[in-house]
This record gives sequence, C-alpha cells and structure tokens, in this order.
Amino acid sequence: MMTTDACTLPTAERPMRLSEFENLFADHVTDLSWSGDRLELSLSGAAGLRERVADLAARESACCSFFDFALSGSADEVVLEVGVPPERREILDALAALAEGARR
Repeated sequence: MMTTDACTLPTAERPMRLSEFENLFADHVTDLSWSGDRLELSLSGAAGLRERVADLAARESACCSFFDFALSGSADEVVLEVGVPPERREILDALAALAEGARR
C-alpha cells in the first residue's frame, strides 16, 4: 500500500505555521464537531475572515497534500471542514485538540 505524501514545509517554518493556526483558532473558533471522519470548525470574526482561512488552508495544502479542506459560509462566519486519509487520522486529532485548547 502506498503512503500518502508527507509534509514538505521546511522544519524551520513549522513553528510559524503552527502559531498561525493557534492564533486563528484562539481568535475565531466558536465550535468544533465531527462529521464522520471529518473535522468541522466554525469560525466567527471580522470581515475578511474567510480570505484569511482560505489563504491558510491553501498554504497548508501546498505543503501537506494529504489535507482536504472545504470552506463554506460568509466573509465573517466560516465553516472549515478538514479531512485526511485514515492513516493520517492522528494529525486530524491533533488539529482538533489544538483548536479545542486554543479557544479556552
């Protein structure tokens, strides 16, 4: 069985990307839930939030092709749906824990 692609983000840039996710979650996540094997994050905030989330998701997809992001909602009320292949589930669980911890 072929393994899905690994993260290609340079190691030196990983703490900055993690910080971007932490800040986004702390400032904007209002709820998180699971829909089957996909994580759904509800975010609320100022105008331009959708563009911020879309940009971060696009950059993450570019270096970690195993992520599957779907975005819906308006400019300031966004639902970010995240999926990964079954063999990458621990990464999705860690993302959920990060979101849960950041919004406390």
